[in-house]
Amino acid sequence: MACRSVFDLPAIRSEFEKAGISIRFIAPVWKYVLQNPNIKIDFDEVPSLPTGAYPLLRSKFRSSTSTLDSVVESDDNITSKLLIRLQDGAFVEAVVMRYDSRMGRYAGKPRPGGPRSTLCISSQVGCKMGCKFCATGSMGFKRNLSSGEIVEQLVHASHISHIRNIVFMGMGEPLNNYAALVEAVRIMTGFPFQLSPKRITISTVGIIHAVNKLQDDLPNVNLAVSLHAPVQDIRCQIMPAARAFPLVKLMDALLIYQRNSKQKIFIEYIMLDGVNDEEQHAHQLGKLLQTLEVVVNLIPFNPIGISNHFRTSNEHNVKRFQSILRGYYGIRTTIRKQMGQDISSACETWYTPKNEFSLQLVKSNTREERKILDLSETQGGCGLLQDFTVYDQYGEGPKGQIPSPGAGGFSGMSDAGGSGPTMFCSTPGAPMISSLDTVVPWRNGRHGWPWVWLCFPEERI
Repeated sequence: MACRSVFDLPAIRSEFEKAGISIRFIAPVWKYVLQNPNIKIDFDEVPSLPTGAYPLLRSKFRSSTSTLDSVVESDDNITSKLLIRLQDGAFVEAVVMRYDSRMGRYAGKPRPGGPRSTLCISSQVGCKMGCKFCATGSMGFKRNLSSGEIVEQLVHASHISHIRNIVFMGMGEPLNNYAALVEAVRIMTGFPFQLSPKRITISTVGIIHAVNKLQDDLPNVNLAVSLHAPVQDIRCQIMPAARAFPLVKLMDALLIYQRNSKQKIFIEYIMLDGVNDEEQHAHQLGKLLQTLEVVVNLIPFNPIGISNHFRTSNEHNVKRFQSILRGYYGIRTTIRKQMGQDISSACETWYTPKNEFSLQLVKSNTREERKILDLSETQGGCGLLQDFTVYDQYGEGPKGQIPSPGAGGFSGMSDAGGSGPTMFCSTPGAPMISSLDTVVPWRNGRHGWPWVWLCFPEERI
C-alpha cells in the first residue's frame, strides 16, 4: 500500500491518536522536514519524539510523496514553473512569481513594501469545469489532490524562494476539492509555515454551496471569483459549468459572504476579443457588481493552441473596459501583469500533457543543440506531429492503436500502416535509425516514456 504524505493531516492525526501519541508532535516533524530539504528522511533523526512515533512514521508515511521533476525559469528570471511528479505518476504544476512592490505606483507614489514571492498552487489533476479558454480544462478531470500533496507544492517551492503569498489559481477548481483545501490551508497558516490567511487567495468559478461555508471554515482568506462574463448566457458559452451556478444566485451568495467576512472580493475577468470585452459588457459588469465591494482584475487572454477560436483583446479595448468600470461605477480595476508566458505558466495555460520539450537535432551521428518545434503552442501537445506513426518503447508498433501513456496527448495520429513520418519511442543510447534523415530525442517523462525519437524528413525542420 502506498505511504501517505507526512503533511496529510487527517491521516497522521488519526494514526497518532490510535497509537496514543499526542498530536502536538506532528508540527515538530513538519519543521524537521522543512529544515532538511536535501536529505532522504527516514524520521529516525527527528528529535524528541515519543518512542512509538518512529516506527509508525517509517511504516506509514513519507517526508514527501511527490518529487520535483523539473524547474523551468522564465527569461526574465521572475517566474519559475515547477513540474511535480506525484506518487502515482501523475503530474501537477506550481508557479513561483517574484514581485517587488516598490516598482509599482499607487496614488502617484511608489508603493510601499519590497520583494516578495507568490506561489500559485494546484488543487486537482485536471479540472471538471471545462472552461473553453483554459488549457487545464481541456485535460478533463483526473483526480483530487490530498491535503498533503497540496502542501508539498509549498514545501518544494520553499526550497526555491521564500514564499509570502499563496494563490489557489493553478490546476483544478479548489472548491471542488473542499475538504483537502481546508486542511491544506490550515496547515499552511499553522506552525511551522505560519502564513497569514490574509495572504492566501482561493479562486473559484463560483461553487455556491462551498462559497456559503468558506467563511466559517477558513476565515480571513481572500476569495477570488472567476466571473469572466457579465451575463449568464455568455458565461455559459465560455464556462459550461456555469449552468449549474446561475449568476443571480452566485451574486446573492457573494453578498452574504461579504456581509459576514467584511472583506473585498476579487473578480477575475479574462478579456476575449469580441466575446466579453465590449463597452456594453463593461457597463453590464459594473451594474452587476455595484452592490459589492470588489477589485476587478482584467486578465489578457493567453492563446493556448487548443482555443484558437479565441483572440486576445487589444490594449485599447482593455483600457476602455478599465476606464468604464472606474469612471462610471467607481470600481477599483487592475490589469493583470503577464508573467511566465515564455514557459507556459501564465493564466489559463497550464496543461501538463503539453511538455516543455527539450529537442536535439541528431544528424550523421553528430549532435547539434537546436530548437526544432515549439509544440507548446500546438493542439493537444502534438500539432505538427498529427501525421506521425506512434511506436511503443520497444520499437514494436501498436498496429493502429495509440499507446495508452500518450493517449491523452496524441489523438489524431496515423496508425502503423500510415504513410507519414515515424515517431519511434526508445531509450537513451539506442542505435540511431540510419534510414531516416533526422532523429530527434524528445524528453517526455510526463507520460512515462523515457525518451521519444521523432523522425521526420529534413524539410519539416
